[in-house]
Amino acid sequence: MYEDKKPTRTEYQENKRKKKKLRFKKWVIIVFMLFFLAILSFSGYKMYEWYKDNQEVKNIKDKVVDDINVKEKEDNENTENINPPVNEADDYWDYIKMSLLEVDFNELLAKNSDTVGWIQVKGTNINYPIVQTTNNDYYLTHAFDKTTNDAGWVFMDYRNDAVNFNQNTIIYAHSRYNGTMFGSLKNILNSSWYTNKENHIIRLSTPSENTMWQVFSVYTIPKESYYITTSFSTDESYSEFLNTIKGRSEVDFSGTVNTGDKVLTLSTCKDNFGNRVVMHAKLIKKEIR
Repeated sequence: MYEDKKPTRTEYQENKRKKKKLRFKKWVIIVFMLFFLAILSFSGYKMYEWYKDNQEVKNIKDKVVDDINVKEKEDNENTENINPPVNEADDYWDYIKMSLLEVDFNELLAKNSDTVGWIQVKGTNINYPIVQTTNNDYYLTHAFDKTTNDAGWVFMDYRNDAVNFNQNTIIYAHSRYNGTMFGSLKNILNSSWYTNKENHIIRLSTPSENTMWQVFSVYTIPKESYYITTSFSTDESYSEFLNTIKGRSEVDFSGTVNTGDKVLTLSTCKDNFGNRVVMHAKLIKKEIR
């Protein structure tokens, strides 16, 4: 008769070790799958939040554009050309022939009392009301209607004077992948944008005046505070600033710049590594309203 052979102590311990190892592998697989599912769920949630924020901001923007009267404004007796260059070949002389932008701010201010202007950048999707509050944090996470939204809004640096522009007035917004806010500002580094001279204009309307700005520098740079300096104590320090930011430009613009100019700076994130896309323009025409 056949009799089962009992395992030796060594074989018993080896079998026990193998079973323990197998259980451990199963737990590792389970933990890994749970971790993967958690990441997948979190990613899905963030994608949903991203899409929802973008859609809400787009709806807010579309409604604002539909409700607000934004129109071209021809020159009149109140129009003033600012700091004309000596060089007659400067594109300045072509740009001042372009029309200004005028906006009805009554309804905008009724919708949001933080409204200080409206900005339009040629060759991009940038066509938004500008807001300003007592810090540079609030509108990073709030839309124009002040609802919480990670897409934020277009806002002016809290240090700037929205009526009497500083030597350097800074406008910020997030760079959204769908092109909203300043998501299309990165287009200024594409040849399709900068080879078209008609794009080198920013129009900005405020409750007190309509203005036009000529682009003279565009570039990318790691995060820093120098280019967002708003005021300078001496002409020498301002001149050094102007020479620095113009010298950084990745595109050779015809426009010159000197201490008699006021600068408008647009800044947004280029990537997730802290780099920035920056545009500088100088005031060339205004109309007191």
